Amino acid sequence: MFKSASNGNHRRIPFSKLWLGTFAGFLLAFSAWAMNALASAQAPKKDAVPELASSRFAWLAAGADWLDPPAGLRGPIKNDPDHPFHGNLDGPGQVTLRIGNYKDPVLKPWAAAQMRVSNEEVLSGKRGLPFSAQSRCYPGGVPGQLLFPAEPFYFIQTPKQVWMIWQRDHMVRRVYLTNKHSDKVTPSWFGESIGHYENGDTLVIDTIGLSTKNSYIDNYRTPHTEKLHVVERLKLSADGKMLEAMVTVDDPDTFNEPLHMVQRWRKADNPLLETVCAEDNFDYFHQNLFPLPEAKKPDF
Repeated sequence: MFKSASNGNHRRIPFSKLWLGTFAGFLLAFSAWAMNALASAQAPKKDAVPELASSRFAWLAAGADWLDPPAGLRGPIKNDPDHPFHGNLDGPGQVTLRIGNYKDPVLKPWAAAQMRVSNEEVLSGKRGLPFSAQSRCYPGGVPGQLLFPAEPFYFIQTPKQVWMIWQRDHMVRRVYLTNKHSDKVTPSWFGESIGHYENGDTLVIDTIGLSTKNSYIDNYRTPHTEKLHVVERLKLSADGKMLEAMVTVDDPDTFNEPLHMVQRWRKADNPLLETVCAEDNFDYFHQNLFPLPEAKKPDF
């Protein structure tokens, strides 16, 4: 028995009741701790790194055109309404060429004019097929390279860099895990990309310094200037089987407002193979295709 004082009077509390009260308090405290621990375990760690790289899998694009962003955001350039596009994966019907909508009001006049000329080259028969960077062995640039279909791409993740490696010609794009661009960036095919991880499932990439010659943001040959600024948010799905990129393109000398575009990939069991683009992309049918890149002198 346990004695307790109350207003000067003594009363006795059975030990069993005291023990039960203490145990009930312990259960409440333990339950609160367990719930907090479970919530912490389920919430992604701020500094966690998503598993994008593996020797066991690759990423295969869901298509070769940008998908629409969430409602309310300005989306990508589409085909000219007067020339509907029908691709290989669009079911029965004649496959057509990609004729970009140069009349889209988001385009500055010079960009619209350049797209119109490109369209007319194909519509007039001057070229049998419009220019497509990867099919003619050129890098796709940023963000155009994300649209490369058919062949997979891979990641290598290190503490200071992330490499994106496409099987086609083994093109490599490097993302430096830092928060500051170089003071001076010389324009190049893939520009200068810096990045960081967010929420344990997302890689955020910020790119500037992109060259403009034969470089387009899509397969409709939408051009850009060296002011192009691209932000990509590559996010893993909850089950880790899909990867989605939300891409924002900002170029005040080309577009009247930023464009927002989406691309997706599925995880695929594809070993990295050797493919050399220029070995099998000659103009066999005399279509006046865009010439393959060729060095003016050997590099050996």
